[in-house]
Amino acid sequence: MSLKEELLNQCKNFVDIRSQTIQKTMSSYQNDLQSESKSSAGDKHETGRAMLQLEMEKASQQLEGINQMSEILDKIDALKTSKVVCLGSIVFTENINYFLSISIGKITIDKIDFFAVSPVSPIGKLLLGKQENDEFLFGGKRIKIQKIV
Repeated sequence: MSLKEELLNQCKNFVDIRSQTIQKTMSSYQNDLQSESKSSAGDKHETGRAMLQLEMEKASQQLEGINQMSEILDKIDALKTSKVVCLGSIVFTENINYFLSISIGKITIDKIDFFAVSPVSPIGKLLLGKQENDEFLFGGKRIKIQKIV
């Protein structure tokens, strides 16, 4: 399995686990809402229902975000290489290595750290369109791109 395939799989696993967690939470809220309906009436009952519905809306929005992440990952072709940084590129610099995909933070493969970042993140925007040996400023530091995979 190539490095890009491994990074992509790690991102997909993150999305799958997050999706399952949110769906379990929503299911739990749904059960709570149903049991709330069967219990006492009055102001306390209405407040409890309203709070549960707010939590369900939040979870629903999180699930929508996770689905968007999944769609972005589906656009990445692990076999595609490019001399210009684009979605799916692995960028090696002197200090930090990046995987342009979704923003989930650090992924370690074979004791090498990579940061999965979105193309719309501040660092992602700086990386897009760059080529090997290009330099850019980030956080007050000059960073040189050594290799793009």
